[in-house]
Amino acid sequence: MTVTHPAATSQPVADDGLPEGLADGLAAASLVLARRLHAGGTLWCASPSWPHHAQHVAVEFVHPVIVGKPALPAVALPTHELTANARANVRPGDVLVVIGAADDPVVRDLVRRAPAWDLVTLWVGAGTPPAAGAADHVLWLPEDEMAAHDGRFILLYHLLWELAHVCLEHGGVLEPEPECDGPVCITCSDEGRLVEVVRSSGSTARVRSGDGLEDVDLSLVGPAGPYDLLVVHAGMAITRLGAP
Repeated sequence: MTVTHPAATSQPVADDGLPEGLADGLAAASLVLARRLHAGGTLWCASPSWPHHAQHVAVEFVHPVIVGKPALPAVALPTHELTANARANVRPGDVLVVIGAADDPVVRDLVRRAPAWDLVTLWVGAGTPPAAGAADHVLWLPEDEMAAHDGRFILLYHLLWELAHVCLEHGGVLEPEPECDGPVCITCSDEGRLVEVVRSSGSTARVRSGDGLEDVDLSLVGPAGPYDLLVVHAGMAITRLGAP
């Protein structure tokens, strides 16, 4: 989890002109983005308050302005029924970049659901940052109401595009980090997966996760409706997520 944001408006600026620590966050986010695109994923871009930023991000990745750079799959999601549009189109292994304030309810709902869809999330914003762990990568600017309008957001996602291409040029870094291949007991491990309910019947629900559709037991949490978010352990729903 990479969270990069200032603690206050007086955040120091590094020699590269970026707020201190933001360069490391951009590098980490770019590497994960490059790995997912290399594996066949798509970049989905969303900004309910500033849709022109989502469109600009998508154009940057689709339209290679440097000779020899490949066009990369990226789509700007329409702001109308944004969550429903994302749900209908994203696939496991994709990436979602959102541009918006920490208190934007639509953005918060999107990044909250993304793990159930197996998306990596990048949240670009300014002002008061979201809570730690709200997204996989948080790229935040100092508190300033003009950040979304004076070009600093554009600088961030231009750098994201350039660094992703740098990673794509070095095949040795594109393979995902190795996972533990030792024996794991699902019953005694701490595995807890976020899933989204598709439909339910009695004490069983059909849910969507990064692994596809599966059935889970609702005995511990009670009835569940479509789009509810549940945490599942060993085939059993153990808690329900409330409103963001």
